[in-house]
Amino acid sequence: MPLPGSFKSILRGGRAPGGASTPANSSFPSRKGDVVVNTRQSRGLEEFFGYIRDQSGLTILDLGGATQQNVSFITNLGHRLYSEDFLAILRETFGKEAPDDQSNAGQVDYFFRQALDYGPGQFDGVLAWDVLEYLGPVLLPAVVERLHRIVKPKSYILAFFHSDAKLEAVPFYSFRIQAMNSLQVGQQGARQPAQLFNNRSVEKLFGKFDSVKFFLTRERLREVIIKA
Repeated sequence: MPLPGSFKSILRGGRAPGGASTPANSSFPSRKGDVVVNTRQSRGLEEFFGYIRDQSGLTILDLGGATQQNVSFITNLGHRLYSEDFLAILRETFGKEAPDDQSNAGQVDYFFRQALDYGPGQFDGVLAWDVLEYLGPVLLPAVVERLHRIVKPKSYILAFFHSDAKLEAVPFYSFRIQAMNSLQVGQQGARQPAQLFNNRSVEKLFGKFDSVKFFLTRERLREVIIKA
């Protein structure tokens, strides 16, 4: 069954007269009703935008679903934005099954026909946020392998991982870009983590990439910049 079209959108960057961003409708079906926790500095986001700041016409992938705030910010910089509601596709494919059940070959094949279905080297950057934490031990390396294929050499991926390996539940966040170095972090509730990671396991996960850099935040989130 085809997925609803709202799970994906493509928006082209461009500055309208007066500096306004290109208009776009947006939806965020997998993260409704979040409560704003705070607006805080983000070293990982600053590093990400430091890479693309002096360029234009790049192609960026946002796996958090389309939000007007993120759409406006990135397209106003003159970049093309692909938005994909990765978690909605994950939920549509696997339902409420445990992460350990994300190994059915037919479901995995269906998932990759809906998510991350792009050509080699298509993207100059990926905002993965915290979506990789929802993946079990079979699906996760396959997703990382796909990310490695669809990004260009020397491009950046920004990903978040919770840093406390003893947590039985972790917050469910949304992330909205306020500035090149700050985020509005919203919390909707809590969830059971599929996996928890230390620095070594994250480095091992991205072993095919050129480098991995860590920043720790007060929300016990580990911001990670992965360079292809």
